[in-house]
Amino acid sequence: MASEGVRGCSGASALDYPSTSVLALVYADAALLVLDKPTGLLSVPGRGEDKQDCLSARVQRHYPDALVVHRLDMGTSGLLLMARGIAAQRTLSQAFAARQVHKRYVALVGGSPTQPPGEWCVIDLPLAVDWPNRPRSMVQPHGGKASVTRWRVLCANGPSPARVELEPLTGRSHQLRVHMLAAGHPIVGDPLYALPGTPDTASRLMLHAAALAFTHPISGRSMHFSSAADF
Repeated sequence: MASEGVRGCSGASALDYPSTSVLALVYADAALLVLDKPTGLLSVPGRGEDKQDCLSARVQRHYPDALVVHRLDMGTSGLLLMARGIAAQRTLSQAFAARQVHKRYVALVGGSPTQPPGEWCVIDLPLAVDWPNRPRSMVQPHGGKASVTRWRVLCANGPSPARVELEPLTGRSHQLRVHMLAAGHPIVGDPLYALPGTPDTASRLMLHAAALAFTHPISGRSMHFSSAADF
């Protein structure tokens, strides 16, 4: 069992916890933290005593001023940004709202995409919460919130899952998962949006936040981070 503390890890830092996960701290300064979240860990506490262990709570043990700016789904791994202090949180939250924070994801999807690798496609479908089936979301042409995703094939091998790159231009709940399902290419390992009758033996949701770019809230510098998926 790992002890809780901070140690060096391949040029970055890492936070060790009494669990099997090692949570990598990619970058830290007086205004913000960039972390590499493992799959299977909540970003923020959920409802119930059994859902209090999460990335934000773990990080706040070491950085009490760390505040949430955005979230990744529990099954999604990869880069996540936290602010240090209310002023930085306000500035970074405004940047997210103004679509000034750029994110790229990689995923494995089914459905055998047919477009040539590298060719960007756009999914523009309004989304809304599927209230009777929460926490699911759904395409809702009338009354849904505008939701736009760009995506392209990185590598396709016939009927096997294709590797794709995804760029959300908006930030709706489960946006990438619902949009790819609507396009006929559900993300492999998705317990909520797998097509009925489709066998899926993946051990996790094959979705990873691989790139993050934004302007530093204090210095104004352009910040760019990347993280390789483990699938």
